[in-house]
Amino acid sequence: MTILTVKHMTTYSYASPVRLGEHRMMLRPRDSNDQRLLKASLDIEPRPHRLRWIHDVFDNCVAIADFAGETRRLKVENNITLEHIALDEPEFLLEDRARYYPFSYDADEMPDLARAIERHYSDSSGELDRWVRQFVNQGRPTETGALLMTLTNAIKESLSYERRTARGTQTPLQTLDSRRGSCRDYATLMMEAARALGFAARFVSGYLYVPSRDSGETHVGGGSTHAWCQIFLPGSGWVEFDPTNGIVGNRDLIRVAVARDARQAVPLHGFYYGKVEDEQGMVVSVNVRRLPDREPSTQDREDVEP
Repeated sequence: MTILTVKHMTTYSYASPVRLGEHRMMLRPRDSNDQRLLKASLDIEPRPHRLRWIHDVFDNCVAIADFAGETRRLKVENNITLEHIALDEPEFLLEDRARYYPFSYDADEMPDLARAIERHYSDSSGELDRWVRQFVNQGRPTETGALLMTLTNAIKESLSYERRTARGTQTPLQTLDSRRGSCRDYATLMMEAARALGFAARFVSGYLYVPSRDSGETHVGGGSTHAWCQIFLPGSGWVEFDPTNGIVGNRDLIRVAVARDARQAVPLHGFYYGKVEDEQGMVVSVNVRRLPDREPSTQDREDVEP
């Protein structure tokens, strides 16, 4: 068990006073068997006129802020402390029917998985299909776990990572053609490639813990929010795959939100009333630290009431 802290700060600046519209924030990690939220605080300047919490269709916790008056700056600071439990090595406890590709999901699963299996991006020329099919053995069985790990590492090794602050996500074909992309582009490519093979896949946004250099670990994507994907495997459920770093399983990954598409899991988005030229930009910083090992106590828990 590891105790991790996250300090995530986002600041928007404006050349002239503007009136802020509604802002939606997906910043509170999802409680699960492998991560448990201990403390959480959300500080917003200027203070919202109203702040309310909801759960969206994917059961993500969303904070919605409404503002009054004008300001030249919006600052959002999210601080969390959580327990994180990860296996040292990925382990696929697959049902017998899913050990080899291809396999079929149960009829009872299909109504809930159908939209996660459905292709979300056009591939009229079949370029993505041809690309992903190269990882499937011809004439002999293909182990499901080996197939997905190979796909994860192929994206990591064959493409060039770039931090990109521009809004939006590249299409899978744009990422394949340019041979470069951000973590959200990589996640989208892997999701759509997995869907082309008939897997159910969904997008994950959250944070990445980058161990110290002394540990020998090297991750890219730290210092900001991170993105990866999950694939549903019978017997294991939703399994994490981070093609940016070649991570399989939840090691060093802090899950905040899940969705069918990257557009549904933006950590912070909103609007303002003013001139386009008033916007001076956004600055984001994320610091994820590991606390010294200790036994957690119930007194450590200090959740923000949703």
